[in-house]
Amino acid sequence: MQNMYHEAIQTLKSGGVLLYPSDTIWGLGCDVRNDQAIDKILELKNRPASKGLIVLISKMEQLSEYVEQVPDLAWDLVEFAEDPLTIIYPKGKNVSPSLLGPDGSIAIRLVKDEFCKGLIYRYQRGIVSTSANLSGDASPINFETVAVSIKEQVDYILQNPNPKKGSGKPSKIVKLGLGGEYALIRG
Repeated sequence: MQNMYHEAIQTLKSGGVLLYPSDTIWGLGCDVRNDQAIDKILELKNRPASKGLIVLISKMEQLSEYVEQVPDLAWDLVEFAEDPLTIIYPKGKNVSPSLLGPDGSIAIRLVKDEFCKGLIYRYQRGIVSTSANLSGDASPINFETVAVSIKEQVDYILQNPNPKKGSGKPSKIVKLGLGGEYALIRG
């Protein structure tokens, strides 16, 4: 398994785009600081830059690396969430500007799936995540449903040798404010 991660990590370090099974669906990923790789993902998906991308992290401590100030409510939400939960934090940092919303916010999900978590942990940095589909198409729940054009244009495909069925749907998304306010963006 170490070898499999090795190729994926080399791809991320060299500015490549990865096709991988996330904790929810099949995703496209790259380094959170690499503008060219992020542009390539948007191009592969035929997706406008105005639609946000998510950052995946493997441990809670990484939040402070990418968020200026973590609202208190976030710690409980992340710790007790049973299903994959993406949280939009008020002010992001240390990532490509294209990962930030118009208001400077950043969407981050702590993954609990061991395979995906293993990738991020070994990379020692958050990775970009977006569904591996053409804009407007259904999110791919397995490798077979990923468009051939995407498979042909990514730099590396990371397969889980012991695939488990993910949730098959995108994560829930909650937006938090520093004053305790919150809004459900996607349920």
